[in-house]
Amino acid sequence: MTADEPAFRWRSIALPALLPTLVFAIGEGAILPVIPLVADDLGATLAIAGLVAAALTVGELLGTLPSGPLISRIGERGAMIGASGLSILGLLVCLIAASPWVLGLGVLLIGLATAVFSLARHAFMTSFVPMRYRARALSTLGGTFRLGFFIGPFLTAGLIQVLGAASWAFWIHIVACVATVVILLTLRDPASSFGSVRRVPASGSPPRAGLFRTIRDRRDVLARMGLGAALVSALRASRQVILPLWAVSIGLDPAATALVIGVAAGLDFALFYTGGAIMDRFGRLWTAVPAMVGLGAGHLVLALTHDLSASATWFTVAAMLLAVANGIGSGILMTLSADLADPTDPAPFLGAWRFIGGLGTAGAPLLISAITGLVSLAVAAGTMGALGWLGALVLARYVPRYAPRKPPPAR
Repeated sequence: MTADEPAFRWRSIALPALLPTLVFAIGEGAILPVIPLVADDLGATLAIAGLVAAALTVGELLGTLPSGPLISRIGERGAMIGASGLSILGLLVCLIAASPWVLGLGVLLIGLATAVFSLARHAFMTSFVPMRYRARALSTLGGTFRLGFFIGPFLTAGLIQVLGAASWAFWIHIVACVATVVILLTLRDPASSFGSVRRVPASGSPPRAGLFRTIRDRRDVLARMGLGAALVSALRASRQVILPLWAVSIGLDPAATALVIGVAAGLDFALFYTGGAIMDRFGRLWTAVPAMVGLGAGHLVLALTHDLSASATWFTVAAMLLAVANGIGSGILMTLSADLADPTDPAPFLGAWRFIGGLGTAGAPLLISAITGLVSLAVAAGTMGALGWLGALVLARYVPRYAPRKPPPAR
């Protein structure tokens, strides 16, 4: 620990910083497997169901536009409370939806809320966790989301078994959002606990930059590292969309789908700390490239096995391979962006980084939907697999340049 580095204790972030994230993520994990299934129940084609699922990532992309300046102004806790309220509104729209398009609107609102909530937690960890613990702390944050995505599908599977309709999963997220607000209002604001160590801009500093000004000012790094981030985000988003669509395509029932995705989420979660420890010890490259190679390989397994008699077994194998790859890469994008952000006010750059990555997050499901409609779901999976391996090459080229083992301070 360096002389200017504040003392850090893991317990200081456990309840105030990670518990609200876990509860919110449980709710989101509960609805992810059923969005295409509910769209299918409302009469959507496979391509339209993919488009409805893509509304979540489109919402996350749009939500990055105001998130950075908003969080800089009202703080992390206020932003998360507002995001929880907006998510409840979106979930209510989903529950009353009588067509796939109204369902898509509700999912879009949930995506907007998710973007604000996620960036608020990211900004807090970037500001208050010392550099030597950064990758492990951010991987733990990513692992908290993964734990929620692990628990959520199992709750959904149980609820479907008891009540029958997949749409009941939306109530799980409503309860989770209410619980998140209660936790945030009950526990002490974590920012106040770290107020003495947070790096703040000097008085009289210029107003905080907006999203597009930040993109212009940091265009060199965002054009290069941002391409890698967009491809990582695209493969992650594809994984979340293509697995439920694949299950519909091969005729797997909703409860079995939720079960497989839930087990895969558990495997994903189990590896989160491993990825962070590797990054802190050896450097960011040692998780970034293997994660992308694995994500690409998992999509290619799907592409080659759709019409086999054991397609359900191969679906399970691919889901587990994708989970291992994603688990190893837990926190990689948050860590890279934290390394490159201004330590005095990271939210604007983090928002810009998430916006660039969000182009991949939003574009991947739309690409899957388009290719599925024009050709087939198998071709869509193969295309995403090829993009995964392209992403591995991009990261291998630029991570050593911009984020070496000991990242330099942001300029």
